[in-house]
Amino acid sequence: MKITVDRNRCVGAGNCVLAADELFEQDESNGRVNLLVAEPPEEKADMAEEAELMCPSRAITVDFD
Repeated sequence: MKITVDRNRCVGAGNCVLAADELFEQDESNGRVNLLVAEPPEEKADMAEEAELMCPSRAITVDFD
């Protein structure tokens, strides 16, 4: 699994952090998402998918290879 984030699309809603605080954090200076783990273990798949679905700007993409 690989997570990518388009910080230009991010609106700083923080839903990703609420869904998966082990994978994402909000930048204190501008509120945009920071990706903490680009290739998390499979046991984090549910939280990664939830963060992707909850993102109002669709800035998060989760790919399963």
